[in-house]
Amino acid sequence: MKRSSSAPLVIGIGNTFRSDDGVGIWVAQQLREQFPPGITVLEATGEGGALLEAWKGVPFVILVDAMRSGAAPGTIHVFDAAFDFSHSKCFLGSSHAFGVSEAVELARALNRLPPRLIVYGIEGANFGPGVGLSDVVARSAADVAERLLREVHCWNAEGPT
Repeated sequence: MKRSSSAPLVIGIGNTFRSDDGVGIWVAQQLREQFPPGITVLEATGEGGALLEAWKGVPFVILVDAMRSGAAPGTIHVFDAAFDFSHSKCFLGSSHAFGVSEAVELARALNRLPPRLIVYGIEGANFGPGVGLSDVVARSAADVAERLLREVHCWNAEGPT
């Protein structure tokens, strides 16, 4: 499938066997089924090296991941990581200790950060073993997916807003 030059690369991050940590994967699965051709949606564990490779040369990337900042479960945070990623330590690291936060900062240091990197962080409630999202996180995940589906028409018509 050929990517549209104005369309974002969407990457859902998570571990579906750690309850709410799977929220990014859930959003990616919803979007993949509903996005029009030309928009690439990937699922990732959040391993930093794989993220650097996935977004290499891509001008517009959207990441969706679980986070733990102390806000109420289900809170949706949106960051433009190309300019401000001050909440980076709130994202769960991968089991290899080189996750989203480290990938963003390394890419910044190496001048390999996408020009536009939007991060949707959804505050989790339960990160213990288990499959499925908590109710509050599932509602927020549906909200993020719906928002991205609405915006896809803008990306296809005129490029990223």
